[in-house]
Amino acid sequence: MAQKAAPAAKQPYKMSFTSGGLFLTESVFVADLHRAGEGWKDTLVRALQEGATSLPKAASNRRSLREIVNRLMTLGDEEVRFLTEDAARQEQQYLLWIATCRAYRFVREFAVEVICDRYLSYQLELPLESFDIFFEGKAEWDDGLAAISDSTRNKLRQIMFRMMREASIISEENRIQSTYLSAPLRILIEATNPQDLSVFPGVMIEGGPVSYT
Repeated sequence: MAQKAAPAAKQPYKMSFTSGGLFLTESVFVADLHRAGEGWKDTLVRALQEGATSLPKAASNRRSLREIVNRLMTLGDEEVRFLTEDAARQEQQYLLWIATCRAYRFVREFAVEVICDRYLSYQLELPLESFDIFFEGKAEWDDGLAAISDSTRNKLRQIMFRMMREASIISEENRIQSTYLSAPLRILIEATNPQDLSVFPGVMIEGGPVSYT
């Protein structure tokens, strides 16, 4: 049976995604190193030894690999296997977007409450200001978010938009794109956590049709 992911809404707001992006190549490399039943901390140690990123500084390398592992550890064994053995590049991007949304409540809520809401309203342009408005609204109710400096918030916005582009959620022009999920990936998501479909613009839950427009 596929492993169930914990509901993102119960998570605190972790905002450690201040570097890199989706880390597609590095994430697949680390996932391939992982052994079923092994603790992800052990995988992290081996990834550090084998140099899974091309970053020149050891500190940056460690920070990025911790970030990658933090996302990958939200995936179940079957999802990791699919990521490394069966998935095409687009499927890998989508699966890593799910992992990012599971790891970061803020990213998931932005995907559902802003991106998909705008998509359904045919407001396909995603201005940078949409991040600021969303952040300020959440910060009114969360002291941790309210304490984040303007410079850090700008960095978070930059990285988040980069991740969305690399996951093909938005285009290079910051335009929201329809999602096409392959049958194997959709079946895997529905078996693991059907609510993860909600982070993809144009994808309907409960077996509804995928929008291609």
